[in-house]
Amino acid sequence: MFIEQGFKTDNKFWKYLLGSFVTFFASQIGTIPLLVAIAIKSVLKGKPFPSSQNQIMTYLDSNFTLFLILISFGFGLLALYFVVVKFHKQPFLLVTTSRQKVDWNRILFSFIIWSVLSLIFTLYDYYSSPKDYIFNFHLVPFLILFVVATLFIPIQTSTEEYVFRGYLMQGFGNLSKNKWFPLVMTSLIFGGMHIANPEVEKMGYIIMIYYIGTGFFLGILALMDEGLELSLGFHASNNLIGALLVTSDWSVFQTNAVFKDVSNPTAGYEVLFPVFVIFPMLLFVFSKKYGWTDWKEKLTGKITTINILSTQKYE
Repeated sequence: MFIEQGFKTDNKFWKYLLGSFVTFFASQIGTIPLLVAIAIKSVLKGKPFPSSQNQIMTYLDSNFTLFLILISFGFGLLALYFVVVKFHKQPFLLVTTSRQKVDWNRILFSFIIWSVLSLIFTLYDYYSSPKDYIFNFHLVPFLILFVVATLFIPIQTSTEEYVFRGYLMQGFGNLSKNKWFPLVMTSLIFGGMHIANPEVEKMGYIIMIYYIGTGFFLGILALMDEGLELSLGFHASNNLIGALLVTSDWSVFQTNAVFKDVSNPTAGYEVLFPVFVIFPMLLFVFSKKYGWTDWKEKLTGKITTINILSTQKYE
């Protein structure tokens, strides 16, 4: 069972706190190349060093900025790997899946289904509100974006999934000995991580319902499917297709996407639609395809000694 795979006699919760700090610290080291590049331009061009997140995001070429930002997630993922393998002394597979090996077909299916839906939703919005968009396609910048995004966005999204739905999910399970607490905590922390995004400033705190709701959705995927494969595929699709299709002056990633949203950003009850309609529909599809049962036990059940012992065969 996936969440129980983090249980060992010497695996205490303080180790997860320390491991999370090491991972975060490594990711911050990974931001040094971006800061160096900005400093070099500041000196060479005689321009003031940017003082806000929005200024940082627009100071350099957008493709180069995206590349440098995504590098930091590679540092974090590498650090997490060594934390799990060397500090917790566990195979990295145990924070990935309860299966004997990673199920790439699950990752691909989740990626494709959300990519198709994202494309449909985006095109529908574009054709129903054409005044809110401008066609932003430029071949060479887009091709560079495509290469950078395809190679590095999956690293960013995988890092977040391994930290939240893998490592911390098992860590909070180790602390609480149940499944609902890890689901709630990782979802709230994941949503809270986005509070500094410029979208929140523009749209208001109601958008946090979407971020926290997405955290719950991804957490439910991991718990019900006993692994990260579905959440890895969904998250990679969500960020990659978003970066390639639509950009704006107020989004956290400003890219050379196909379309640019020039509307006045507002958010109302429409942010509830994906959380309370689309995500439940996706859960239904996944549950039918993969034969999920025992929802109450898998999402809220207690973690017993018998459950823990049953995971030892994977170590």
